[in-house]
Parts: sequence; C-alpha cells; structure tokens
Amino acid sequence: MPDIRHTSEAPTRTQVLAPGESIDAHSHDDHQIIYAGSGVLAVTTAAGTWFAPGTRAIWVPAGCVHAHRAHGRLDLHLLGLPAATNPLGLDDPTVLAVSPLLRELILASTRSPHDDTPERRRLRAVLLDQLRASPQQPVQLPAPTDPRLTAVCELLRRNPADPRPLAALATTAGAGERTLSRLFRRELGMTFPQWRTQLRLYHALRMLAEDIPVTTVAHRCGWSSTSAFIDVFRRVFGYTPGTHNRRP
Repeated sequence: MPDIRHTSEAPTRTQVLAPGESIDAHSHDDHQIIYAGSGVLAVTTAAGTWFAPGTRAIWVPAGCVHAHRAHGRLDLHLLGLPAATNPLGLDDPTVLAVSPLLRELILASTRSPHDDTPERRRLRAVLLDQLRASPQQPVQLPAPTDPRLTAVCELLRRNPADPRPLAALATTAGAGERTLSRLFRRELGMTFPQWRTQLRLYHALRMLAEDIPVTTVAHRCGWSSTSAFIDVFRRVFGYTPGTHNRRP
C-alpha cells in the first residue's frame, strides 16, 4: 500500500479527536493499546474494522497497518509496548474488556511525563498483569474478499435495517444461499446472523455517539423493537444504550 506512514516506536500519549476526525493508515514496530475514554473508536485494517466504546480497548500488534476514526468526541489514549512485550500473545487486532482498574492504569500510563522511573516501571508491571486477565471481546467487522460476499455485505452496510433474509440477499449477488452461508463462515468466521448483529451494533454505537435517541437508533439499525435492541446491546457491552454517553 503506497504512502503509509511508518514509525519504529508506537507513541504513548493522549490525544483528542473531534467527531468524524481520523488518523490515516500507519504502522509501527511496537505493539499499541488504543483506548477511547469517550465516544466510540473504530480501528480499521485490511482484515476488517474493530470498534470499541469506553468499556473496551483495542490491541494493535506490531507491524499492523491500521487507521483510526472517531465517532463522537474521542479522548484517545495511546500506549506503546515493545514488540517483545506481548502479555496476551496476540498477533491480530483484538478488542479487550477494560476493568475500572485497567482503565485507571491506562490513563495514568498515558499522562506525561513518560520518564523511566521506578514508579512508572511498577505501574507498567501492574498494567501488564491486568492485560493478561482482560477478556477478549468479539466486537469486530471482518472484511470479505469474495465479490459475491462483498456485494451482500455492502448492501447491509448501506442499510443495516434491511430485513431481507440471506436467501433474498443472495439473489442480488448472483449466488445461492448455501454458498453465501459457507462464505460467511469461511471468510468472516461467523454466521450471517452473527455478522449482521455485529454490523448493527457498530452502526448503533456510531449513532449513540452522535446523541441520536435510543428508539431512533433501534429503528434505523433494524431491531424489531427498542427493548430487543436494549437487550442485545446490554448483553454485548454490559450497559444499556441509554447510558452510553454518560459513562466515564
């Protein structure tokens, strides 16, 4: 890919991104933890998009070309880790649950100054311990490569509320339902209903970050009722959509 920025060291800092602001594709030789204290963070690679509200962080492995995008105002916390330091043994981008303690450790670690004092080394050791205990969260949108699958996914990206079953969508892509079902499992690692739910949750987070009412979000994202949306959202993220923008 042309014109991709590369830095040997992943920065450790805090940064504010305005709604809709992005950071272009880049890579670094270090691992990086990316945490948004507010808003919704989307990290996109050639393999797909990972998204995280304030209860999640995104692990980006060394050498991975990635771009950031803000949905709502982002208080972005970037934490670089040497390539030899991989507490979870992860080689792909991954969304991690952030406990209250881990959140405070990330915030403290990304504040200036970043000098190598005994206190900071102890802080880093506790942070790595907390990372090892962080559950991984399946909140991502893998990117398809087969043109038939890409066509169906693009239809739903443009209109996540599209209620048509896979059989009806398959006809628009010139493929059979069974073929597309196999492609979802083989290329994206999930079933069609699972992928559609992930897509709808991603759109829901983006809308909530823009202060769109919960009932409107539920309707625009294709849930049969507001209560059904609230139930799915709470099971995935651990809190209700109505409290999304009031969380720390």
